[in-house]
Amino acid sequence: MIDIKALQNNFDKVAQKLQKKKIDAPLLEKLKELSLELKEKKVTLETLQAEQNAKSKLFPVYQKEGKDIAALKAELNENKQKISLAQEIVRDVEEQLSLIAMSVPNIPDDSVPEGEDEEDNKELKKVLDIPTFDFEPKEHWDLDANQKWIDFERGVKLSKSRFSVLKNDGARLERALANYMLDFNRSRGFDEVSVPFITNEDSLKGTGQLPKFGDDLFKIEGENLYLIPTAEVPVTNLFRDEILTSDELPLKLTSYTACFRKEAGSAGRDTRGMIRQHQFGKVELVSITKPEHSSKVFDEMISCASDLLTSLGLHHRLVLLCGGDLGFSASTTVDIEVWLPGQNRYREISSISNTRDFQARRAKIRYKEGKKNLLVHTLNGSSLAIGRTLIAIMENYQKADGSIEIPQVLKDYMK
Repeated sequence: MIDIKALQNNFDKVAQKLQKKKIDAPLLEKLKELSLELKEKKVTLETLQAEQNAKSKLFPVYQKEGKDIAALKAELNENKQKISLAQEIVRDVEEQLSLIAMSVPNIPDDSVPEGEDEEDNKELKKVLDIPTFDFEPKEHWDLDANQKWIDFERGVKLSKSRFSVLKNDGARLERALANYMLDFNRSRGFDEVSVPFITNEDSLKGTGQLPKFGDDLFKIEGENLYLIPTAEVPVTNLFRDEILTSDELPLKLTSYTACFRKEAGSAGRDTRGMIRQHQFGKVELVSITKPEHSSKVFDEMISCASDLLTSLGLHHRLVLLCGGDLGFSASTTVDIEVWLPGQNRYREISSISNTRDFQARRAKIRYKEGKKNLLVHTLNGSSLAIGRTLIAIMENYQKADGSIEIPQVLKDYMK
């Protein structure tokens, strides 16, 4: 959640920064109206409280001077009722402001470029060379005609469209990738955790999926529970409502989970194949840091995901997202896009985000520094989306006869 105090103290500056994310003007106006109203109501309350304190101090003076205190008591009782009413009004406005603030995205960093959508993202660098073929490379669904790794039809039979079944070496490769990614991340200092694939409403509010993105989640009927859209939710919320010690930070964690998303509105090319599925495996990176360390940890997470792709021999590029393409909770994001020769284009395979104190404020994750309890910074990122990595291996390691070579680093994991 954005800092309400910062909003009240410098609304125009905060609003200008939020414009990078193309926030709706009426929402900003309502925020401004409520923030100004809250400021005004608090001044009224503080004035009444100051008056009450001043008049309360007159009792001993009146008694010493022999004055009648009945009128003073009546004034204080009347003022007390005014204070009680003013407190109710302040609480009501605070609740309204908090409710709207839960739907307001994080403030983008100054480094985030202006832009409308992915076309305005800024390429930072490319890693490895684009592979060349002496034949026309195929897309993964055409390659599977020979390999029989992916059964789309039975996936639909078991569930519905955009579910699939992996078989034979495809299933083994999926498992090998998960194990290799976890081991790679552990070698970079990320501790492994295994978390539930089902989470509660408070956790989803803490990381920003609720209330705004409820329609994209799979809810369990009759329960205040949801299938997780990403391991970011349960791993970050391990520390919800906790005060960590300064010595514990930074916390760097990695976790494998299945992820479940309705992907409402997705259409066209991505409905074919395994690019956009309702269920997919992913290995996640999550970090909890002091504010002064979050930029350094952000770079470490980007390097970890990029180096993982490099170890698999997969050409990719790093892209800084513009304001219009930046996620709800993110203050800054670098996407890693892998090259798919069958599609002749880059596709996102990882997204590393620094949310600064946005999620920490919602989830009340703090650390003790001296006598103060301060908000941490939280970061998250894919390392990597397993299904898309499998696709990238199929397309980049394909041979003219339709066979697929397994990257060297994965061969021991395939035994």
